[in-house]
Amino acid sequence: MSGGAADDKRFDLIAIGRACIDLNAVEYNRPMEEIMNFTKYVGGSPANIAIGVSRLGLRAGFIGKLADDQHGRFIKKYLSDAGVDTSQLIVDREGHKTGLAFTEIKSPEECSILMYRDLAADLYLKPEEVSESYITQAHTLLVSGTALAQSPSREAVLKAIQFAKRQGVKVVFELDYRPYTWKSAEETAIYYSLVAEQSDIVIGTRDEYDVLENKAGGSNEGTTGYLFRHKPELIVIKHGVDGSYAYTRAGDVIRAHAYRTKVLKTFGAGDSYASAFLYALAQGKDIETALKYGSASASIVVSRHSSSDALPQVEDIEAVIAGHLIANG
Repeated sequence: MSGGAADDKRFDLIAIGRACIDLNAVEYNRPMEEIMNFTKYVGGSPANIAIGVSRLGLRAGFIGKLADDQHGRFIKKYLSDAGVDTSQLIVDREGHKTGLAFTEIKSPEECSILMYRDLAADLYLKPEEVSESYITQAHTLLVSGTALAQSPSREAVLKAIQFAKRQGVKVVFELDYRPYTWKSAEETAIYYSLVAEQSDIVIGTRDEYDVLENKAGGSNEGTTGYLFRHKPELIVIKHGVDGSYAYTRAGDVIRAHAYRTKVLKTFGAGDSYASAFLYALAQGKDIETALKYGSASASIVVSRHSSSDALPQVEDIEAVIAGHLIANG
C-alpha cells in the first residue's frame, strides 16, 4: 500500500460491503435477557475499517447499500462525519432493512452478538451498482468475507475485485467470518478461497483460515504454502492473546505480541487491527511496525465500549507502543 496527498489517487483505501447498526449493552456482567439499555453505534467490519483508517488520517471511501430508513440515514451521516466518502452508498428501494447486532458483555471473556440480518440491505448491493471509475481512484480495495455470503452482494464484490485487478488497485481481503450468514461450510470455503487466491493481502484469525480451508486445526505453514501458490504477497494470521504473524512471499516471518490491556469486551478488535495495520503500511512503515500498530489499536478498542466510536487516533496507538517499550526497558 502507498498513500499521501501528493499522488494522483483520490483515496488511499475504498472498502466495500457491510455497514450496519451495533446496539451494545450498557449493563455489563449480565445476560442479554436482563439488559434493558443499549447504545447505538455504526457497525460492520468494512465500515469500521473505513472509519478507522480515516480517523488515522488516510483518505477513505465506501461502497455499499443502506436501507431507506432512519438507521440507514444514521450510518451515512456517521460515515460522512468520520471523513469517509459516501458518494457510492446506494439507498435500497426494495424494502430491505438495516442489519442489527445486539451485543452482551457478560464478562471480558464471555461476550456474544445476536444478529438480525434477514433481508439486510447490504447483501442486496448489485454488480451494476459498483463503479469501476470509483475503484480506479484508490490505492487499495478492502473486501470482507460477510459480503460474499449471498447474491447479489457476492457478485458485486467479485466484480469490484475484477475492476481492481484490471486497474492495478491492490486488494485486501479481511476474512470477517460470521457463521450465521452462511448456508454451509463448503459454500463458505469455496468463496473465501476464491477471493483469497486473488488478493494481494489477506488478514484473519487462525480460526478464520481454518474456515477458508474447510479444515479443523490447520497450520500457518499449510495456509501460507497454499496461498503463496496464488496472488497474495502478504498473509497476516492472528492468534488472539498469543499475538499475530505476518508471512511474505519472500519467506519472511514476522511476529508481534499482543499488548496487555484491561479488556472490557472481545468484539471490535479485528476491525481496529486491520485499520491500523493498513494505515501503517500506507505510511511506508515496515511490516513489523505495522503489526505493532494493529496490535496496539486492537488493545485500545477491546478496552472501550463501542467498536466504531472507540477506533483510536495515531497518537493513542503510538502511546501504547511507547508505553510497552518503557515497561519492558
